[in-house]
Amino acid sequence: MQIAIRRWLLLFVTIGSLILGACSTPPVASLNASDRSTGATTTQANNPQGSNLPKLEGKATVVLKVKGAPITIEVDGTNAPITAGNFVDLVQRGVYNGTMFHRVVRQPQPFVVQGGDPQGKDPKVPADSLGTGSFIDPDTSQVRYIPLEIKPKDGEEPLYSETFDKAGISKPPVLKHTRGAVAMARSSAPDSASAQFYFALADLSFLDGNYAVFGYVTEGMDIVDKIQIRDRIDSAEVIQGGENLKK
Repeated sequence: MQIAIRRWLLLFVTIGSLILGACSTPPVASLNASDRSTGATTTQANNPQGSNLPKLEGKATVVLKVKGAPITIEVDGTNAPITAGNFVDLVQRGVYNGTMFHRVVRQPQPFVVQGGDPQGKDPKVPADSLGTGSFIDPDTSQVRYIPLEIKPKDGEEPLYSETFDKAGISKPPVLKHTRGAVAMARSSAPDSASAQFYFALADLSFLDGNYAVFGYVTEGMDIVDKIQIRDRIDSAEVIQGGENLKK
């Protein structure tokens, strides 16, 4: 029992270091990542439906290749249209190609593999310097942030810009942090997600209602289990459902 308690305490410290340590500068994106800007919340916070953001109306299938091995993700735009739409749009733009996985936490318990920082394309940027990058929309020259979007079980619409705790929601989300879940990383600001995402290496129910899951690994979880810090995404491709993306 004492060993189990020590392991969970270590896990708590690990989570805290991810959330707090990465946010020593003003926020943006990470289970946590931080950003050098001072306002992660933008007009999306006032317009939580994100009318100016890509949306995925339905589902799509994305294949990431890491060291030549495929990881297949079913992206769920039915229950997370903005979050899923943002991810599929970034895949189609080639944003993730060549980016590095900069955070891998497997001890004391399996936790997450995190990547997607656009700065990770640059081989000169070390992994320990990543976690602060976001997607800059070339059309606006501004960082694209998306609102926190989590749909409660039996809910008709997702909750935007609030965690379940803050909104007083006791029901679980439709998209849970089970092993193989793919979710958006963010800072302490709820509307600070941009490009960084993570794979859940185990069932992480304590993250439910706080971070936005938008899909699940359907094939290649054994590849995810082998990812190490500094491994790169060779390519990311939408192989099905791309027509469901509405810009």
